[in-house]
Amino acid sequence: MAASAPPRVFLVVVDETPEHRLAVHYAARRAAHTGGRLALLHVIEPPDLQHWLAIEELARDERREAAEELMGGICRDIEAIAGSMPVVYIREGRRRDQLMALISEEPGISILVLGAGTGPEGPGPLVSYLTGKAAGRLRIPIAIVPGGLSIDEIDALS
Repeated sequence: MAASAPPRVFLVVVDETPEHRLAVHYAARRAAHTGGRLALLHVIEPPDLQHWLAIEELARDERREAAEELMGGICRDIEAIAGSMPVVYIREGRRRDQLMALISEEPGISILVLGAGTGPEGPGPLVSYLTGKAAGRLRIPIAIVPGGLSIDEIDALS
């Protein structure tokens, strides 16, 4: 008897944008409907200026605490939809670098789900980067959820 394949893992990047919530909802529904798992990545980006070490350490701790609160709230909100508690990754550094590193380090990640912005500045820097220069380096497909969709429309699609 052959061993069953591991569950698909849907990775979503969580940030400050409204469209990330649509991506999380879509990925949670896809995970639930396919017997997969949901994974969430939040990257704490370093500040531009680092003058005093003590102040920077305090600011880092505050950013980490805020990230943990954000991720905890999303996990509580989405657990019923996903069917299980999401896997959470909180990292520090440049968002795209940390995302690429995580995908390389975790072979179980099967698909990346991103929300696309609807503003005049375009879909967002991560979507632009990953559908441009980095597209050929990814080992997994990307699903891009349009930021203009409603929850009902996402439910119908997923």
